[in-house]
Amino acid sequence: MSPLSAAMRACIDNCLACYATCLGSLSGHCLEAGGRHTAPDHVRLMLACAEICRTSAHFMLLGTPHHRHTCAECAEICRECAAECEALGGMEDCVAACRRCAESCAAMAAG
Repeated sequence: MSPLSAAMRACIDNCLACYATCLGSLSGHCLEAGGRHTAPDHVRLMLACAEICRTSAHFMLLGTPHHRHTCAECAEICRECAAECEALGGMEDCVAACRRCAESCAAMAAG
């Protein structure tokens, strides 16, 4: 396997950080806050975001060109998650992690 580019290493780091931040925010903030933070659609979106971030990092680490597909989906879900978390409020860490991940994944998806 060829060495990972600096951009891909950064994207992997952003994906793993977003994965951890989404799960941590969901379990540490949303479940405690209740209300709209625990609405089924919000919980599903945060879990989907965490999972696609983990999967995208995994695909990049594998060195498969299929990472472009997972990264494209990851960027889309991260943008959606960032927008929803921003609208709910009190989730600045999640918003920032999702935006960073979306930006780097969009670049990976573009090739």
